Amino acid sequence: MNIFGLKYFGIFFLIISFFSFFNIIYSYYFDLLNYLSNYILTFSVTLIIGLFLILFKKYKYEKVNLFERILIVLIGYLILPFAISIPYILSLDNIGLVNCYFEAISGFTSTGFTIFKNLEQLDQTLILWRSSSQWIGGLYFLFSILLLIDLFDENLKRSLTNYISLNSSEIFRQVFKIIIIYLSMTVLIFILLKLVNIRSYDAYNYSLTIISSGGFLPNDNFDITFSTDLSKIVLSISMLFSFFSLFFIFNLIFFKKKNINYLSEDINILIYILIVISLSFIFFNYDNNFLKVLVSICSSASNIGISFENIPKNLVFLFLLLVILGGSFFSTSSGLRVIKVITLIKFSVNNLLSHSKPNQIYSNKLSLNKISADISDINKYFLMIIIFIISLFTISILLTISNLDFETSFKLGILTIMNTVNSEMYNLSGLNFYNFNLYSKISLIIFMIIGRIELLTVIILLKKFLFKN
Repeated sequence: MNIFGLKYFGIFFLIISFFSFFNIIYSYYFDLLNYLSNYILTFSVTLIIGLFLILFKKYKYEKVNLFERILIVLIGYLILPFAISIPYILSLDNIGLVNCYFEAISGFTSTGFTIFKNLEQLDQTLILWRSSSQWIGGLYFLFSILLLIDLFDENLKRSLTNYISLNSSEIFRQVFKIIIIYLSMTVLIFILLKLVNIRSYDAYNYSLTIISSGGFLPNDNFDITFSTDLSKIVLSISMLFSFFSLFFIFNLIFFKKKNINYLSEDINILIYILIVISLSFIFFNYDNNFLKVLVSICSSASNIGISFENIPKNLVFLFLLLVILGGSFFSTSSGLRVIKVITLIKFSVNNLLSHSKPNQIYSNKLSLNKISADISDINKYFLMIIIFIISLFTISILLTISNLDFETSFKLGILTIMNTVNSEMYNLSGLNFYNFNLYSKISLIIFMIIGRIELLTVIILLKKFLFKN
């Protein structure tokens, strides 16, 4: 492991220690002292490790190749959840190390699968810890995109920065922007939820869940918490924060005409989500139930996955399709990404038309976008879909072997790869992950991590290990 990787992990150990300290303060303030010693131990361990990794050796900037960066991101998804699982291990008796790690991985990858069936039995501090793990994981994912930016095509890079290759000063500038914007949007979501009379404890937990595209809930009363029409509308709008690019609002405020490419992806996916909502309103607006459907649409599109009960069963395919497509390139959502799929469709249609009208020239440029997709980028997109199909087939087979029926395995496979919680709208809310066997839990852990890293990195890792030359 190079020095850069050690410093990178050190930063996130310190972030975990900060949230441990917050839990300590919360425990003292509300006199919830049952698990106080567990958070003190977690705070001490993560603080010592974080400071040691950062101060261990002075870091001089040196170029870290793409394979090393992929390895750093992957190792982080494996080791950081161990620190997050410490309060689970110390606080919960007879639950097992694998279950604690499963819960930590699920939170850190912002998936939301949980081994707990009755949240009311959990201590408030543990609920806060679960929510915090998602927020930390969302930030880690955004930093990972920055580390792996060389995987992406030039057009998507330019939606983030004018620099095609990030130097140390540009990385620092973008990291600072990410932290400030991510934190500001979390506070904004909290304020919006408070405006519709959500109590502070719930609003705080939901704000951490929503901004990170996570699926952990603070209680079992989701339908009661968001019972009013206004609260459903605010919830839907809030969930779209993690659907659009993290920099969307920032770019709107500091918009310059010459940098319209900064806004092009978000404007395109805005048109896409408005079309989906409009068609759903026309065809599925019955029983005065559309606001619940709207919440499910926004939740699926942003890969959060939380939903109300009694959602129409005939919309499962639509919700799963939205989950697969995902959101913006630089959002906390997962998915294949809307823009990539639209680009592929346009490229395919243009190729068909070029055979019928060979004298015509067809551009692969999207609306508002000044840059056409290069053929190498198109090949990446096709490869991404192939990898997704292979991954989905693999996880579905593994879950089927574990005595789940094929339909459940298939839908759960999609949600696992796309880091989306199983809920009522996918007809999977009855799953009890605590009762899953060890083989199934390990399979889900592996594919939750695969889903959180760019799917193309799987091929790069395989190529590095299998084809040395």
